[in-house]
Amino acid sequence: MTMTERGFRPAVRFTQPTRRWLELFLIACGWGLGVLGTLQVGWTTGEPLGRRFWITAVVVGALAVIAHLVVRWRIPYADPFLLPVATTLTIIGLVMIYRLDVAAIQSAERRNQIPPTPDVYAQLTWYAIATMLFFAVVLVVRDHRRLQRYTYTCGLFGILLLILPLLPVIGSTVNGATLWVRVGSFSFQPGEAAKILLTIFFAGYLVMTRDSLAVVRTKFLGIGLPRARDLGPIFVAWVVSLAVLIFQKDLGTSLLFFGLFVTMLFIATQRRVWLGLGAVLFAVGALGSYFAFSHVRVRVQIWIDPFSFAQDQGYQIVQGLYGFANGGLFGTGLGNGYPQLVPFANTDFIVSALGEELGLTGLFAIVLLYGVLIERGLRTAVAVRDPFGQLLAAGLSITMALQVFVIIGGVTRLIPLTGLTTPFLSYGGSSLVANWIIVGLLMVMSHRARQPVAVQHSEPDALTQVVPITRGK
Repeated sequence: MTMTERGFRPAVRFTQPTRRWLELFLIACGWGLGVLGTLQVGWTTGEPLGRRFWITAVVVGALAVIAHLVVRWRIPYADPFLLPVATTLTIIGLVMIYRLDVAAIQSAERRNQIPPTPDVYAQLTWYAIATMLFFAVVLVVRDHRRLQRYTYTCGLFGILLLILPLLPVIGSTVNGATLWVRVGSFSFQPGEAAKILLTIFFAGYLVMTRDSLAVVRTKFLGIGLPRARDLGPIFVAWVVSLAVLIFQKDLGTSLLFFGLFVTMLFIATQRRVWLGLGAVLFAVGALGSYFAFSHVRVRVQIWIDPFSFAQDQGYQIVQGLYGFANGGLFGTGLGNGYPQLVPFANTDFIVSALGEELGLTGLFAIVLLYGVLIERGLRTAVAVRDPFGQLLAAGLSITMALQVFVIIGGVTRLIPLTGLTTPFLSYGGSSLVANWIIVGLLMVMSHRARQPVAVQHSEPDALTQVVPITRGK
């Protein structure tokens, strides 16, 4: 008697596509774009590339391919677009940092000065470190739900990291903002790690308390509100964000954390009253800060009329606007513009440098890449089956969205300028490492959301299942 006659059918093999070949193809496209961009810079500026360029290109390509292989091995069902988009944005940042290095070196040679050390190699080192930490997240965080156990621990360490730059000796002030910790020659921005830890804390806390936060206990002016003690979290977030603004003089981080918490609160409770209350508290805090702190007033005045301050505080934003105007619709081409005239073009104003040499069209393409990255993160939040994972994926995606909006909005004069970095593009290790960790967490969650249910409860390599059936008469 055969197996079918005994009431069993052949093993069912799950053939849901993992789309890893698509991921590899998109990574190759991003790498090729970076190689062509670097060659364009060399051809235009006359800077010889030589063997060092090809070694760097091979290192970047190897890091990207190894990341792909780790994803294929450990989380094969992860979203196929997150890794290629993050890789492409990082490579675009490396190309522009190299282009600014070339301008700085040629300027020093014309003045018979010692050429500065290129920043692109330091950024490449940070990319390698960020990739290693991406591997660590993929290998260690097998199930994102375990992070919920450390809700309050993450909250405590997140707050400690926020106040770390205020400590004597190690705290460092750069461009008027106290955001850095410096130990010897090593410096980092602890707020970048704090945003990940606080997002985990917000997600865990809101999962536990969202029912009480969603219940209407009283009404004020016709608006339904929860209990007074349940209003505490949003006021605490408001006070903490104001404290960051007051003591660290950092408008961007303050806006980021308060906006993140209010948005996650709305997602958790589905009550628009939290958005309204958050908007009111933001308006009160912004208005009070304007009258209380001179550095906030200066930022607002420069935002309203930067050309009145073009010789001093507004010089940076004015030069950035001239760069956008010089780039026009299609840009001057890599190597043909003057992005080096903008102070801190490789950090705060790298968007201005890209806008000048790639034009409005190229800048739209970069914003579209960010849009794809954030959309895939929010898609992961929708697909994840547990409430904690939904809030965590949404919070991490919103963190990147707010950061991109705040920095690009400030550079283009849509909102007052803040000190946030542009994710993946800007020079700096703290931001690059933190954002690659975010990508790793999103990919782990997307793998769990997309893989077949039967595979979740089997061994990693067990993709078949024998299903008994009843024998007919």
